[in-house]
Amino acid sequence: MSPLLASMLSGIAICYFACGVPFGLVIARAHGVDVRKVGSGNIGTTNVARSVGKAASAETLACDVAKGWLCMLAARAIVAAAAFGGDFAMTRPQTSFGWVTTVFFLACICGHVFSPYLRFHGGKGIAVGFGAGLGCYWPLSIGLLVVFILVVVPTRYVSAGSIAADVSVPVWGLVFGFTRAAIPPLVAIALIVLWAHRSNIKKLIHGEESKFAFKK
Repeated sequence: MSPLLASMLSGIAICYFACGVPFGLVIARAHGVDVRKVGSGNIGTTNVARSVGKAASAETLACDVAKGWLCMLAARAIVAAAAFGGDFAMTRPQTSFGWVTTVFFLACICGHVFSPYLRFHGGKGIAVGFGAGLGCYWPLSIGLLVVFILVVVPTRYVSAGSIAADVSVPVWGLVFGFTRAAIPPLVAIALIVLWAHRSNIKKLIHGEESKFAFKK
């Protein structure tokens, strides 16, 4: 097995299994709440905010962003050390091997959405996606945040902002010059997160989606 393939598989495993840790569920349980049984039933930041409160939602957001960011950096460092003589720049998504980094990004999303610790159920991939985006190419996450804010502020629909940001992922990849081979994993990310929001999409269409508010 080549050093690139071996290190890539190691990186994928790290991203998938570490990002599968359901911090929202763990943090909410520490506050005496099982978020799977209240609100939307989702383990992500928004449902924790609605069902538990600001402090728990902030902890969830921080942990989910951090796990995506740290996993990406660790996976890229492993590949750089094993296959590129420690040259971290070779893992940038604009290089010929940049597709490896976007595959890691995809593994982070899959771990969170299809958590191996929750029988392949999980969150919707927004916070972890933001963190993984920072670890992939930080301007990408800034672009996603801009799209998110532009939709959420006037509408107060977090799901609408999340969906809009998600759909823009491969677009930002093209804008920032990611190689052609690095784009398909971004398209897969967009499709998976869109699928994870399928119930929100139905509610938005029928005018049944709840606007964001913290638990009082």
